[in-house]
Amino acid sequence: MAYHRISTGLVATALLALSFQGLRAETAPEVTEEVDFTISCGPTSQQAFKHAVWTLHSFWYPEALKQFNAIAVSEPGCAMAYWGIAMSHWYPLWYPPSPGALKAGSEAIAKAMAAPTQTPREADYIAAIAAFYRDNDKLSHQARAIAYEKAMQQVYERYPDDREAAVFYALALNASALKTDKTFAKQTRAADILNKIWKEAPNHPGVVHYLIHSDDSPQFAAAGLDAAICYAKVAPDVPHALHMPSHIFTRLGMWQQSIDSNLAAHTAALNYVRASRGPGSYDLETLHTMDYLEYAYLQIAQDGPAKEVVDKLAGFREIDAANLAGAYAVAAIPVRYVLERHDWPAAAALSEPAIGFPLERFPWAEAMIVYARALGDAKTGNIAGAETEVDRLQLLEDKLKGNDSYWASQVEVQHLAAAGILAHARGDDKNAISLLRAAVDLDTTMDKHPATPSSVLPARELLADLLLELNQPAAALIEYQAMLSTDPNRFRSLLGKARAAKQTGDSVTAHDAYRKLVALSKPVGPTRPELAEATSYLTN
Repeated sequence: MAYHRISTGLVATALLALSFQGLRAETAPEVTEEVDFTISCGPTSQQAFKHAVWTLHSFWYPEALKQFNAIAVSEPGCAMAYWGIAMSHWYPLWYPPSPGALKAGSEAIAKAMAAPTQTPREADYIAAIAAFYRDNDKLSHQARAIAYEKAMQQVYERYPDDREAAVFYALALNASALKTDKTFAKQTRAADILNKIWKEAPNHPGVVHYLIHSDDSPQFAAAGLDAAICYAKVAPDVPHALHMPSHIFTRLGMWQQSIDSNLAAHTAALNYVRASRGPGSYDLETLHTMDYLEYAYLQIAQDGPAKEVVDKLAGFREIDAANLAGAYAVAAIPVRYVLERHDWPAAAALSEPAIGFPLERFPWAEAMIVYARALGDAKTGNIAGAETEVDRLQLLEDKLKGNDSYWASQVEVQHLAAAGILAHARGDDKNAISLLRAAVDLDTTMDKHPATPSSVLPARELLADLLLELNQPAAALIEYQAMLSTDPNRFRSLLGKARAAKQTGDSVTAHDAYRKLVALSKPVGPTRPELAEATSYLTN
């Protein structure tokens, strides 16, 4: 992946003082001229099409769909209007389309193929997205994503001067990349393509957006920092564009920047959905921003604002559509609040938010709540309760096996970790460590899904905590340092590193970790006792 941009260290230093709200206020109105997508339809349709593609590049699917539909109404023979409709029913990096979306997309493809106004190049674009919708009742989502990627590669190679072909091909590479491919080969290829275009089109929304996704991993997050800063300026009124920089901020442990990003995005998303659906309504973007916001608040010990996010979620009533990212946030937000604070009694008593969201359709999301209860029960000595929840995790894992291997493996990590903590509660520490190591080993074979900033409580951190509790501080320190290498500035891993170093007699490392913990934390509401512990160590 190309690191052609300016020094990450300099950018990170500058960003420590950056106000995201201030950045947004200085931006110019939306820029669309760099989306250069020529089509054979009439001049009015051409202009509207360019703007619709600009909107599509920011994954603002409801708005893009409205714009492409309007073109189809005004010029029914315009084939690329139907291409846009089909593209707006596929959510490449979010979640598989519903049966209704697949039906609508397939119908749009049929109209596109039958439309009289199209060139051979446009027919190739249409054939590419048709590859995704074809045989959707027989082929898996992943198989069809790969089919689209291969078709877009042909378009990209056939029309080397077509900037949009290159951008959409890069997106297709990201969309078909497996979470278990830790080489990040497709993301690297996508970033190489996008970086070249970025030099020519610095305000192209698709370029900076898809660069962020290409670099959304521990290894490459620093390379995505400039794109993260740029994107919100390119599309300052689009909720997802305001949120996307926080993917990179989260990977780099830049918590205040993530908070500012998601506050702006959440406000824009909530205003958008409630303008059309009324008070109490919420959608994917409102939930997604809240999960990232909750995670960032908890990393800087702002437990008061974090509780406000939980309370706000509890006040929601009407979802526009249940989907993967929404399910993750609904389950994760209350789970994070109790687990990140190690409030084990609250974890044991946790229940699903009563907001009318069908979590039962998403077994892996339901599993997060079961995981929290299992840990809470085991930590508070309720062995029978923990056994029940661990068994429930096994059932949810079995339900996913053979149907969704990625999420089945995610639940298996939770199952192994919870079983390990249960084994410790029973006094079987050798088995406890073995189970937690198995959870860590499995977890390292996968990357996180873009629907989440992080797992609700990492298995490696649980292992490190257990090793520390069992008076194995040197082993624990290794695990905390490994955790911080992939998740920098995590509150509990920094705390654990300080405690483990202190117990090994490494005062320099302990002092550095405690100092960093205090510097990063900006408490709002009740102050965590761990911060008093850090301050006491630093002043003695």
